[in-house]
Amino acid sequence: MTFSICVREPYVDADGDDQHRFGVAVTTRLPGVGALCPFATEHGAVATQALTNVELGEKGMDYLEDGLAVDDALQALLNADDGRAERQLHGVGSEATFAFTGDDCLGWAGHREGDAYTVAGNLLTGEAVVDATADAYERTAGGDEPLAKRLIDALGSGHAAGGDKRDDLDIQSAAVVVTSTEDREMEPYYNDLRVDATETPLRDLRETFSMAREGYEAALEKYAEA
Repeated sequence: MTFSICVREPYVDADGDDQHRFGVAVTTRLPGVGALCPFATEHGAVATQALTNVELGEKGMDYLEDGLAVDDALQALLNADDGRAERQLHGVGSEATFAFTGDDCLGWAGHREGDAYTVAGNLLTGEAVVDATADAYERTAGGDEPLAKRLIDALGSGHAAGGDKRDDLDIQSAAVVVTSTEDREMEPYYNDLRVDATETPLRDLRETFSMAREGYEAALEKYAEA
């Protein structure tokens, strides 16, 4: 019922220090996906979907904060989950990636892992959705545009390749969350956005991103001296 992407990107901050960004973006043909599926902190990014178990995302982030590698953390959670055959869980940590699709997830269901990203989906029109999402991200990885925009665009490529196959469900949703290891007083407004109920989730999320970016830049200009 969902497809999503989790990524880790290195970058150098204004002081010349090495940092990482973590991002997750997700869309589905149901309302409110941003409340259930995406999780991100300065320690990593996780998406929990299919028969969604929010606890997998919440505890996964706690484990990452405690210093566990993402693959060890998420596998441990699945090992203790009696419903794991119906779960889809994937994510990135500071060094590793992890992706799992349970045998009972409804088709088409599957995932793809890259060096520093994971993509997964279920109830899709086919594998091309996951591949298009991953390929679109790979083409822009580390690019000049904000990660949130590039993740939304990657989902857009997956949608164009077929997306969620349940075209009888009109009310949809999408979300994007980006965090970083950088210690700063104010995160850009466009790094945590949700569209909870709409017939055009990715178009609306792009528009929301554009307006949030404009508002953030206006606020920086207004309060620059302060």
